Parts: sequence; structure tokens; C-alpha cells
Amino acid sequence: MSLQKKVLITASDIFTISSQKQFEKIALKVFRFQHENNKVYRDFCDFLNVNPQQVKTLKQIPFLPIQFFKTHKVVSNSDFPQVTFTSSGTTGMVTSRHLVTDVSLYEESYRQGFSQFYGNIEDYVVLALLPSYLEREGSSLIYMVEDLIKLSNQPESGFYLHNHEELTQKLIQLDNAGQNVILIGVTYALLDLIEKHQFQLQNTIIMETGGMKGKRKEMIREELHEILCKGFGVSSIHSEYGMTELLAQAYSLGDGIFECPSWMNILVRDPEDALTYVNDEKTGGINVIDLANINSCSFIATQDLGKKYPNNSFEVLGRFDNSDIRGCNLMVL
Repeated sequence: MSLQKKVLITASDIFTISSQKQFEKIALKVFRFQHENNKVYRDFCDFLNVNPQQVKTLKQIPFLPIQFFKTHKVVSNSDFPQVTFTSSGTTGMVTSRHLVTDVSLYEESYRQGFSQFYGNIEDYVVLALLPSYLEREGSSLIYMVEDLIKLSNQPESGFYLHNHEELTQKLIQLDNAGQNVILIGVTYALLDLIEKHQFQLQNTIIMETGGMKGKRKEMIREELHEILCKGFGVSSIHSEYGMTELLAQAYSLGDGIFECPSWMNILVRDPEDALTYVNDEKTGGINVIDLANINSCSFIATQDLGKKYPNNSFEVLGRFDNSDIRGCNLMVL
């Protein structure tokens, strides 16, 4: 029997959510399904003495610490994985593994998510500067961008590794021709590019995917975006918020304020007590509900610090260091 028949929630239910009330109803349904079918998640809920019948609101749902993806098989069915996404890490580091048993849910999520924020992919040439991701196996970001490049149906779309001169010429040529371009780049590679050439782009969106990958010192967002804006000659820098353990992405169209697609939601937990929540505009740990994760776990306590705003947008302010994750560490079985 397929997952959708057992849980009575289809991809259509997830990707056609149109209200917060509908989101909450489906999220609670997904919680009960995952409690029943995901042994790792059920054991975690049992450890917290959570009775699924008493869970009536999103804030009563337990959020699985993201570290579990490094140590356990987090799956909600017995199907064979169609693809396994892995996180990047330095040599010897334990990396996260996301076993994806239905990759069409991921494809639907990023295709619809992109469309929700940017419109028709065919209106853009998609250029990707993602060296650290291209140089390893199992990157969910590369899987997504490779598909977006194909869907753009633009012969000019493509990946760039270290061929900065070629990319520079392509950017200038396309921008001067009035072509809409999205350049998706890992942060340090975008900085490398503008150190070699300063641009004045009129028709190009610069989207950073975050992370210095140990290549440069970390910077606060305001400083980073100011440098990138100046280097590319643009008024704002867009950002994508995604991770190996999630199938959904949030996007920022500028100022570091992210918005979620309709099947994704953010709660901000108290940094001192992982089971309680802080008010809007207060800093805490980011908990993500990703309903596209129906085959793994949709309720993830990340290691990111952030704050949420009354309109459900959110900001990422940094990461906990290991000594700060008090609540989460107490919950790792």
C-alpha cells in the first residue's frame, strides 16, 4: 500500500494549502502519521512523554533535533530511498543523511516554491556558481539547481566551477542584452568573483545560498550584502534558506527577511528551553515545519538562531554553537 493511501494525505493536499488553518489541520494529520510510522520520531516523542491524542496545536508537536539525521535513519515508510541527500562536512565529520523515498515531492516543492516567489522559470537564464557543492556527491542544492537549469529551457543556463572569466563575460553579455538572469552562488564564490571584476547589473538577481565553507571568515549579513550589492551593482541580494534535511526552501527577496511557501512554517523556540516558544521579534532557535518531508520528519529543530515577524516572515541571525544547544542536547537520545 502506498504512503498516500495509508496517511490519506496526497501531494495535492500539501502543495495546494491556501490558509494557516488548512496548514495546521494537515500538519496535525502529518504529525499523527509520522508518530505512527517513524520509529525514530515515535521513540523521541515517547522520551518526552507526548501522547499524540493530546496534541491539538502546532506548538504541542515535538520537533526532532536536526542532529538525528547524522545518527539515525529518519524515515516514515519502508520504501527504498530513491535518492540520499548528504550534508557537506570536513574530513572525518559525521554528515547528515536524508533518505528520500519519493523524490517527486522534492521536485514539486522546489518547482512550486520557485514559481511562488519568482514566476515562470522559463523567463530566466539560471547561472550557478556552486563549487563546493559541485565537487561532492549527494547535494540536494545541486539536484534542485540542475533541474531549474533544465526547466529554464535557456541554452545560456548552466553551472560554473572556477571559470570566473567565462562567467563574468556571460553575465555582462546577458545583462546588456536585457535578459533576466538569476545567479545562484555560494557566498565565498560570489565574493571571489567580485574581487576579480566589479559589475553594474540591471537585469540580474544575485541569490546567495549562505556559507563560507571554511574558505573565508564568516560575516554578518548586513556587511556581506553591502559588499555584494556594491560588487554586482545591484540594490538588493536575494537568499535561499534550505538544508539537506528539508525538502522545502524559504526565499528572501532582499534585506535578509525570508518568506515560506505555503507548505512550510517557522516557530522560534526559547534558546534556554527547547520545549517553549518566544514571542514574535524575539531571538531563539528556528524550528521548521516542512510538510513536503512527509516521508521523513516534518518537524525539525534546527541549529539556526532567528526571529519571526507577525506576518510569518523570519530572519536568520546565526547559529548556536554546540555549548548553546542546551535544550536540544538534552533531547538527543
